[in-house]
Amino acid sequence: MGVRKIVSVDVIPKINEKFPSDDTLFLKFASSDLDSDGQEKALIEGVAKIHKKSDQKYNYAAKIEVPEGFGEIGAVIVELKEKSTERFIDTIFVTNLGGSTIVQGETDGLPGLIRRIYTYLVVLFSIIRLVFDSVIRCTKLWFRAPPQQASTTVGGLGSPLHANCSTSQNSVTFSCNSWVQPKNLIPDQRRIFFSTKSCLPGETPAGLLKLRKEDLANLRGEMKDGTTDKNERKPFERIYDYDVYNDLGDPDTDTKWSRPVLGGSDEYPYPRRCRTGRPPAVLDPSSERRVEGSFYVPRDEAFSEVKEKMFPMNAGKKDKLGNNPFPNFTEVDLMFRDGIEIPPSSHDILKFNIIATLNSSNDQPAPPSVDQSNIIQPDSTKLRFPPPESLKRDKFLWLSDGEFARQTLAGLNPYCIQLVKSWPLKSELNPQDYGPQESGFTTELVQKLIGGFITVEEAIAQKKLFVLDYHDILMQYVEKVRSIKWTTLYGSRTLFFLNSDDTLEPLAIELTRPPMNGKPQWKKVYSPSIDHATDIWLWRLAKAHVLAHDSCVHQLVVHWLRTHCCMEPYAIALNRQLSTMHPIYRLLHPHFRFNMRINSNAREILINAGGIIESTFSARGYCMEFSSLVYKKEWQFDTQALPEDLIRRGMAERDEKAPHGLKLAIEDYPFANDGLILWDALVEWMTEYVNHYYPDDKAIKNDKELEAWWNEIKEKGHPDKKNEVGWPTLETTKDLIQIVSTIAWVGCGHHSAVNFIQYAHAGYFPSRPSIARINMPTEDFDLIPEKLINNPESVMLEAFPSIAQASTVAQTMLILSAHSPDEEYIGKKIEPAWAEDPMIAKAFDKFKMKLDKLEKTIDQRNENSELKNRRGAGLVPYEVLKPTSGSGVTGKGVPYSVST
Repeated sequence: MGVRKIVSVDVIPKINEKFPSDDTLFLKFASSDLDSDGQEKALIEGVAKIHKKSDQKYNYAAKIEVPEGFGEIGAVIVELKEKSTERFIDTIFVTNLGGSTIVQGETDGLPGLIRRIYTYLVVLFSIIRLVFDSVIRCTKLWFRAPPQQASTTVGGLGSPLHANCSTSQNSVTFSCNSWVQPKNLIPDQRRIFFSTKSCLPGETPAGLLKLRKEDLANLRGEMKDGTTDKNERKPFERIYDYDVYNDLGDPDTDTKWSRPVLGGSDEYPYPRRCRTGRPPAVLDPSSERRVEGSFYVPRDEAFSEVKEKMFPMNAGKKDKLGNNPFPNFTEVDLMFRDGIEIPPSSHDILKFNIIATLNSSNDQPAPPSVDQSNIIQPDSTKLRFPPPESLKRDKFLWLSDGEFARQTLAGLNPYCIQLVKSWPLKSELNPQDYGPQESGFTTELVQKLIGGFITVEEAIAQKKLFVLDYHDILMQYVEKVRSIKWTTLYGSRTLFFLNSDDTLEPLAIELTRPPMNGKPQWKKVYSPSIDHATDIWLWRLAKAHVLAHDSCVHQLVVHWLRTHCCMEPYAIALNRQLSTMHPIYRLLHPHFRFNMRINSNAREILINAGGIIESTFSARGYCMEFSSLVYKKEWQFDTQALPEDLIRRGMAERDEKAPHGLKLAIEDYPFANDGLILWDALVEWMTEYVNHYYPDDKAIKNDKELEAWWNEIKEKGHPDKKNEVGWPTLETTKDLIQIVSTIAWVGCGHHSAVNFIQYAHAGYFPSRPSIARINMPTEDFDLIPEKLINNPESVMLEAFPSIAQASTVAQTMLILSAHSPDEEYIGKKIEPAWAEDPMIAKAFDKFKMKLDKLEKTIDQRNENSELKNRRGAGLVPYEVLKPTSGSGVTGKGVPYSVST
């Protein structure tokens, strides 16, 4: 005699999608056990029909009978009707009917409404019983001492590991969250889902071993004949593979859009992206042909419909933006007040209705952070942006030297300021190509700038000197970039002095041009002035150049390369090598949500040849080539962890007595102060999770899936760096904790810190220009041009981005800074697989409480007047690492993943 069970399937339709009333799902359930002959048991089949529906969800129901001795249900295979549309399967519940059942024909004589009520009550009773049984089971597990049988391995949180793979006789949950395609589209692959019980490979029930391997083979594109599917990928597929960045150029449209292949060479090393399999370009077979529409990503990596509305469609046109500067600063301010005329030769992205970005779904009103009266209407001829937070608080903040320095600690790029560790500063570039290596920051000059109360040697010993050093990485592109009209570039260094109140004071800026066009190297040091008008304007112009350099490094390296780009191969390897039932897959999967889709969008319209980044940032057509140079020169996996990054830059040193085990070189360093709390909470959560599933180092070494995942990250995801330093070994639980914590940090904390305050600080371009377009007036000559004397404002506006560039950047920053209504914030919602295990659920609750405390700590710090890098007249409070947020542009909130 078998056990009767009811199956409930939640399916989420697309917006305005209606399913046929007779729609069905075909379900096949697999036992976790083998039969007495060591073979897989016959699958239990069921047909689920629509039971009830709402605007947000359809619920399907089916009845199955589990034969006696079948064992625990561990997997389900889902099939759709032939030629039906795809379905997004949310969750599948299997629970006992108990004493109540729906017998075929039992309700046939009842009126339709009564029959539906009867059926509904039966399902409701089953769900209530499911919840009740789960509570009882969790309570027993909570208070029960771990078994002591010799055959049971006890996890780090005190529960037996074999319990992780057991399925309750009363209920099974499958958290699918995945698209399923009709059989006619993918006839050779079964859609397999495993229950929320997590299993290491060695703990996999025997009846599920083949299904586990089959599912991974499907994701790798392995076919039954042993070969790998290398065809061009189709939008409905879910195959993960690697390729180089060979689709940024578009040589078939025009040879001026040709770009080098990034990845696979010593000259241009780079992480790998997801393979699309598109045919090669006709004029350059090494490049992949660009196509109309979205680039392929595996179907489950696509944006939700809510998220999709946050981004413009068909904005991939390669535009040559207009060069006209703003005529005056009044016109600049009108951009955020009454509006300005849409500039000629503007980017298509300006046609995107910004209301749709900030008011994207479910008829939600625009978030309170945005004044709807300041949003451009679709039929308007004027361009009008909401005032960024920095502009709202202090219109003249961009002129402040104190704010210029504070931004290195509490702005949108807190990753580049570093301690001066040796003196004198000196270039590592070949002097034959780039000129003398000595810096213009001589000891005599710096001594004069800091005054007589401390010597330069004492300042260095006391850790008082800090620098933004973009000299060597930018110098290599100065001549190339200057060949482009209305663009210039320098190598730059900016020196800061640390005051007693933990604020930084800019001492001087050094700008350098290498030998070119028959002229020798040129370098000049500019310092703040309050006495002479000309020196004041020269200092402002020098700051504009440095801010443009910092914007370029921030966008291309700190933001794109170190988060978006480097996370993608981790995600590809995760899906190819770790089963969806693997605990590490389930730990890290939220940190990759939408990463591949946003990166694909970037390749379409942002980082492509002639795209937004090339059109508006300092490195212009060499932007991506520049990011490859920095990847080659600087990137290491181990230094992506926050503590290691701070130590590398000299911003912290290890000290067991200090908070977080680190002594900061600048105590009031908002990014580090808040980030280290988040880092510690993340590491503690990861530690408890890892130790639960891996009670000792032997368990790590026995996990072949884990080993394959880590090896593939190095050998296929970052193959150009695989033999370099910085890759941890994966032999101990400590190694694994460090690896997963680093990956998670990059996906959440690092990305949030450098993304969600972009509009607040860069939307008003005088605060942070994306590009400097003209040379310093004193280059090669000490004579001051008459134009600077007679109209310095016009010279400054010519150096700033053009009207078309500034508006394009403002629109882009606004879009990238906005949270979607369906954003998933770190620690806010527990994953079903985590909730399944009481010990993991308890660890997650601790994690969540630490994040709640972080929210309060940040509020308290922002109210502390002694913390001058956080609080002051007109300053934007530093709250970007507050874990949660509402939708829209809020300047705070830490999603799990790199998704904008």
